[in-house]
Amino acid sequence: MKDYIEERALEIAKYIIREKATVRQTANVFGVSKSTVHKDVTERLPRINPLVAGNVKKVLDMNKAERHIRGGKATKMKYKAINN
Repeated sequence: MKDYIEERALEIAKYIIREKATVRQTANVFGVSKSTVHKDVTERLPRINPLVAGNVKKVLDMNKAERHIRGGKATKMKYKAINN
């Protein structure tokens, strides 16, 4: 694996852990695709640093469990804005 890919995977992981960020938010910040972020943290990171990979997985699992709530809030705000 190229050095810059390993560095990117670690930087992405640190960002996700620090900000409790979603894959989409992280992709926007780093200027890469969601697929790249996902591949970095699920395939590459466990080979580079399994401990950090575990911490990232916890954050992403939490985000996944909460996404239906965020979606509902976004929809509520959308219709609230339309009706005002």
